[in-house]
Parts: sequence; C-alpha cells; structure tokens
Amino acid sequence: MQYAGGKMLAEAADGVGLITFNQPEKRNAMSVEMWEGFGAILDDFAADAGIRVVVLTGAGEKSFVSGADISQFEKTRANADAQAEYDRLTGVGREKLGRFPKPLIARIRGFCLGGGLAIAMRADLRIASADSQFGIPAARLGIAYGFDAVRTLVSLVGPAHARMILYTGGQIDAAEALRIGLVNRVVEPADLGGAVAALARTIAENAPLSIAASKRAIAAAVEDPGERDLDALAEAQRRCFDSADYREGRSAFMEKRRPRFTGS
Repeated sequence: MQYAGGKMLAEAADGVGLITFNQPEKRNAMSVEMWEGFGAILDDFAADAGIRVVVLTGAGEKSFVSGADISQFEKTRANADAQAEYDRLTGVGREKLGRFPKPLIARIRGFCLGGGLAIAMRADLRIASADSQFGIPAARLGIAYGFDAVRTLVSLVGPAHARMILYTGGQIDAAEALRIGLVNRVVEPADLGGAVAALARTIAENAPLSIAASKRAIAAAVEDPGERDLDALAEAQRRCFDSADYREGRSAFMEKRRPRFTGS
C-alpha cells in the first residue's frame, strides 16, 4: 500500500511488516507528509494481529533516511516558532514510533543521518550493510536535537561517543557504529536482505506476548525511575504465565517440536 503520495510504502507477509521510506531522489529525506504517512502505517500495523515484527528500510541502495527534507526548512523550520509548528506536525508520527508495541528492525544501507538516525535509534534492532554511513550534522546546520533523541543516543553509545557524534557533526562508518554500539550487526551489502529476513522470521516465530513484555521491560529499564509503570510490567508478565502460548511452549519443549504461538 502507498501513503504520502507514494513516498511511504507498506506491505506484509508471513507475520512481517515492511515499511519503506520511498524518496530515493532525495536520499529518502523525510518530509512532513512522509511523517504523517509513517504514523498511519504504524497505526495499521499495530492493529494487525497477524503482523508480529516490522522492518524499516529505505528505497534504493544509497540511503536508509538521510535526515529531514531540507528543501522544506525555509517554509517549515525557518525560526523557533516555525520549528515548534514542525514539531507539532511531525510529533504525532514520532510518538507513534516511540510507542509502537511490536519489535522494529532498521535495515540500513547507505546514509543514515540526522533525523534518519533518530528513526533508526528508535527501532529495537539495527542491522547495517558495511557501506553504511552514520551521523548527526546538527552542529553544521545550526540546530539542536530534542532531548528524547539525545537521550536515546546516549543510552546506545554512552555520553563520550554521543559528544563526539554531536559536537563534530561528522560521519562514522558501519565498523565504527558497530564498535560503539550504535548498530547491532554489520553484514556485506549483498547479505543485508537475507540477514534481516532471517532475524525477522526468528522473532515472528517466538511468543508475541513474551516479546511484548520484554520490549516494555527494556524500555522501562532505560527510563527515569519515576516514569516506570511497574504495575503494567507485572501485568504483562502475568499475562505470559496465564497464556495459551506458555502452555504451548511447555508442550512443544516436552514433545521436542517447534512451538506454534498464537499470541493468546
């Protein structure tokens, strides 16, 4: 399916949803309209019980997402007031991305910069091709990143590497991104699609309630203590132990077969 005039694409098969940022002529730079389409796809995928994991990718071989669409800056981000309106327009999509309940995998090839890196960092896992490039050029544009994006960066790479990335505004290659913990795995470009597909299948075959509980617990672990909903985490754990999937997991283990989880 197409969203945002075809600049956002969505498809699903075998429990895996695929979201494609489709503006290759601009290295998949994100426009306001693309953010709106992105949010709509996330809503649809969140409501579809048949989708258990979602892959994010960029069209073509040159870029995942190269950042925000700078051609819109003069109109939408010319000053602080315009930036506030831009944040309002795109913030709905960002919030939906941050609250998406299912595992997200960023399949990264080429440039992953600025707002594109912010999107990738909100994914649960990042698999990159060896020819990828990463960076946040805010210091070279005279802008500042919001606290949520900076906190996510620090949670992944630590404050020392975050300072290097933000202060220099430069780019790092995939090997360095792997070394500092910005990505989970680096593979050769020809192997990227297969590696991500295999990972997505593995996750999709596991128990959805268990994955959801783990995602919530991991998110809570890096939140401020005052923001943690421990009752909700305990309830998610109880749902797992009372689920049909838990009974199926035990039976499959005893019968030495692969479990067939239904998410119930």
